[in-house]
Amino acid sequence: MTKTILVVDDKASMRQMVRDYLAAEGFRVLTAENGRAALVMAREQRPDLILLDIMMPEMGGYEFMRVYTQERDTPIILLTARLEESDKVLGLELGADDYVTKPFSLRELVARVRAVLRRVDKGPAPAEVLRAADITLDQGTRQVRVGDREVQLTPTEFDLLATFMGAPGRAFSRTALLEQVQGVAFEGIERTIDVHVRNLRTKIEPDPGHPRYIETVFGVGYRFRAE
Repeated sequence: MTKTILVVDDKASMRQMVRDYLAAEGFRVLTAENGRAALVMAREQRPDLILLDIMMPEMGGYEFMRVYTQERDTPIILLTARLEESDKVLGLELGADDYVTKPFSLRELVARVRAVLRRVDKGPAPAEVLRAADITLDQGTRQVRVGDREVQLTPTEFDLLATFMGAPGRAFSRTALLEQVQGVAFEGIERTIDVHVRNLRTKIEPDPGHPRYIETVFGVGYRFRAE
């Protein structure tokens, strides 16, 4: 089935360049010039993935995410010209799955789009329901419960937790975690895992400042403790 990508950028030349390249790669492509128009388009067309600029008039990318991620868990890749680490971290904290810094290679952009779509489309693992301590993760329904509380996770957070719970006690490097949840790891973005882990801890840990489940393995990455 042909996947639909929504490209949101205030520059017409950027929208056309990305649209034409994605269309040539076999995607159905929609475009919007700002976050407000993107909200209307996304609600009507329900794209499979959104490529989202941050700095736009009327409604920027951050504001769009604050609204839309409350409605749907559509994967989002940020297209950002802002190089500050805080900007990237904020985007990931708001629910973005990845980011690409402008100017970018169109081939790399398509590779990241395909990687995120593969992650979303992959079928449930053989062990459909994973349980550890008071956490239950259902890979069929993609639901997570901590005790009696249902927890809303982004697609990346869900797959990250499934990776941890599928191999309790194993120490994962950041690169290995990116490959597990996205299907590929790109140079320079391994630290995005730190943001996803921090977000995940906020949602599942009794005290995120003193994690019970997701431990930091200094010099390596992270591991899940099931006790």
